[in-house]
Amino acid sequence: MRLKLEQYFGFQARGTDWRTEILAGLTTFITMAYIIFVNPAILHETGMPIAAVTAATCLCAAFGSILMGALANYPLALAPGMGLNAYFTYTVVKAMHVPWQTALGAVFLSGIIFLILTFTGIRQLLVSAIPHQLHAAVAGGIGLFIAFIGFRNAGIIVPNPATTVSLGNLHTPTTALALFGLILIAVLQVLRVRAAMLIGVLGTMAAGLACGQVHWAPVPYHLAALGETAFRLDLRGALRIGAAEIVFVFFFVDLFDNIGTLVAVSERAGLMTPDHQIPRLNRIFFADATATIVGSLTGTSTVTSYIESSAGVAAGGRTGVTAIVTGLLFAVALFIAPLVGAIPSFATAPALILVGGLMVTGLGQIEWKDPVIAIPAFLTVTTIPLTWSIADGLSFGLTSYAALEVLTGRAKRSSWMLYILATLFLMRFFFLHRS
Repeated sequence: MRLKLEQYFGFQARGTDWRTEILAGLTTFITMAYIIFVNPAILHETGMPIAAVTAATCLCAAFGSILMGALANYPLALAPGMGLNAYFTYTVVKAMHVPWQTALGAVFLSGIIFLILTFTGIRQLLVSAIPHQLHAAVAGGIGLFIAFIGFRNAGIIVPNPATTVSLGNLHTPTTALALFGLILIAVLQVLRVRAAMLIGVLGTMAAGLACGQVHWAPVPYHLAALGETAFRLDLRGALRIGAAEIVFVFFFVDLFDNIGTLVAVSERAGLMTPDHQIPRLNRIFFADATATIVGSLTGTSTVTSYIESSAGVAAGGRTGVTAIVTGLLFAVALFIAPLVGAIPSFATAPALILVGGLMVTGLGQIEWKDPVIAIPAFLTVTTIPLTWSIADGLSFGLTSYAALEVLTGRAKRSSWMLYILATLFLMRFFFLHRS
């Protein structure tokens, strides 16, 4: 059985083993475990019961990650998307006064659209339309983005009304602990320790416990609470004309966020084919779309691929076993969610910073001397962290690339999908601005 599994997941071809894959899955889980508590905290503001959303978050993350690993054989973990949950809460429910049940119905419909586009091959065409020269730019931009998140979570960078951001107080205990973790992981990486990220996160957390900086406040929680949100979605309400724009935004934001994350993780893991294609793309998209549908049925916002999967890839994860291990840990978290909450952000921040650093190494692949490539690449790399959105950065890069091709007479009939995609990006800006 073990040999059959190794053959199925391609251990030999990808140069990996069970120990590496399990450690990578654990590393991915630790870097994204915050979603178990952040997502319920955000969705709770809509009036959704926090215990029910906690259970739904763990359940759909477990289902999506395991499905991704088993079906698509990709080290890509899934969970309710940050940004999409904020749009769900603050724009759809609180600003537009849409009941959360109707909003869940809109999430369900967007998942159905994902499935239809996957089966018809349209979603795959959209991804293949992105010029391979921009893949490295997307990966580099996301690297800067997650490094920025890490710096912020560590308190190394703080908001400043005069300069937007500035250096934080390095004497703050949690910031000092994050710096300790940063040095620890860096030293372990220099020594080529495969579990550097995991050891760094756990070591920083242990130091925080010793210094009294880890505060654990468990809340009442029981798995049966899931019934308070499961199957409570209002499809009839979501089908009304007023909800069409909501479905549209859920669909496009998730589509483009997934494209950016998928390209970045694939580049980092070396899973791209020589002709810059992503293998088993239809299975990847099927897993993502199905997880979104399950998420809406259980009671949470859109499920998407997580850029924190890069932490597992950096730890050596190359197959679907990494995602399966992450999913199994989310399943365990269904029962011990309060314990998982003991992992503080200052402990995971160093891993995010250094994973971001690893991801920008691919920027050397960009043809910086060619303005048609260099300008869109620059816009992609800079706007992803500055707009706090993978989708926005990808939109700027793709739209500018298409515009430069058309305006300089380089447009090709074979690139028709690229121009359609650029038009869709412009439509996305229009609808997001209206919302």
